[in-house]
Amino acid sequence: MPKSPKYQLEPLEQKLTIGERIAKIRRQQGLTQKALAKKIGVERYLISDYERGRIRLYDEMVTRFALALGVDTDEILGLKTEATLQKVPSLRLIKRITRIENLPHSKQKSLLQIIDGFLKGEGK
Repeated sequence: MPKSPKYQLEPLEQKLTIGERIAKIRRQQGLTQKALAKKIGVERYLISDYERGRIRLYDEMVTRFALALGVDTDEILGLKTEATLQKVPSLRLIKRITRIENLPHSKQKSLLQIIDGFLKGEGK
């Protein structure tokens, strides 16, 4: 029977797993698992397995994910707090902004007035 460890490490207080952080960053950048796999040079199913925590990331893969996603390894490992991370707009928001930019100027102006009025009401 194996001995129980003499010292017990305190658990790290992290909200997301490494895989969940990778998935979040990938989605924020509008990448599919297939596109990320192609950038890294692996099969798509491996990206899914890493994101779900079925496979443990080793040091080289952490680096490859960081390079492919254009972030540093600290962000993937969860060493940066949310306050230190650069806030990236969600893909849904970016798509909507693009659609607004394609509207005629008069409709853009009307829509932005509605948005501004709504946001002013939120401050109350």
